[in-house]
Amino acid sequence: MAIDSSKKTIFAAMGSNLAIAITKFIAASITGSSAMISEGIHSIVDTSDQLLLLLGISRSQKPADDSHPFGYGQELYFWTFIVAILIFAIGGGMSIYEGITHLINPSPLEDPMWNYIVLGVAILLEGYSWTVALKEFLPTKGKQNFWQAIKNSKDPTVITILFEDTAAILGLIVALIGIFLGHLFNNVYFDGIASIIIGIILAIVAVVLARESKGLLVGESADPQTIANIRSLSKTEPGVKEVIRVLTMQLAPKEVLLNLELQFSHNLTGEEIALTVESLEANIRQKHPEIKQIFIEAKSLTASRKYSQTSQ
Repeated sequence: MAIDSSKKTIFAAMGSNLAIAITKFIAASITGSSAMISEGIHSIVDTSDQLLLLLGISRSQKPADDSHPFGYGQELYFWTFIVAILIFAIGGGMSIYEGITHLINPSPLEDPMWNYIVLGVAILLEGYSWTVALKEFLPTKGKQNFWQAIKNSKDPTVITILFEDTAAILGLIVALIGIFLGHLFNNVYFDGIASIIIGIILAIVAVVLARESKGLLVGESADPQTIANIRSLSKTEPGVKEVIRVLTMQLAPKEVLLNLELQFSHNLTGEEIALTVESLEANIRQKHPEIKQIFIEAKSLTASRKYSQTSQ
């Protein structure tokens, strides 16, 4: 998934969330709704998160240098992890706190009409943002089911927006139900309970995002299909007797490091091994342009010598 495509998704979500946050806080000030305050906090957190994702994209594009010879691609994974922490601590934590506070010291609700209008508009805007994120995500899904595609995705930006928007839509529905039931039964506690449920939804989403980001941040391998393709390409190369190890690491959404250990037929000379390695490297790059760094170690079946080649 291209960086420009990810930015498109982020800008769509950020514009929607900023507009929604302003209207939510205005409605909360008029009606005194706890759930609406939680929703306003949620939208502010989402807007801030999207700014952090843009920062992560920008920093991940810095060129490699002596201190970071493989580049700064994992900066994106770091800032995505920070986003997950913010969703949990500020979004989830403050929503739960606001709900508990409202249960302890309930305040009567005013006319809910403004809440209904704002929530209806917010659902439409969040739905638009969610649709943009989904359209960017679906082409990467392939034949995988939805959850497998999320687990195997190496671009956390669109996944984060998709999860945030899903949580936002669920939160809006919960807020709508809480406000409606509160007025239907003339019970102020429904509003506080809705706020707590919104906080729990955000906390769950944050944990899932943190788990996925952590895997990428600590050195996750390329997707299984890519590894299988590399193994297959290696085996079809004349002279390759055995593929001993295929080690990969995801450095960025479109950048993979490959360490490949091969065993060659006993009758190959050092020069022939070198030519075979060059041919294999070219085939791998053609099929998988995201593999930017290739390190190949070649072993002869009978000789104790080792031939190794690295390429960037």
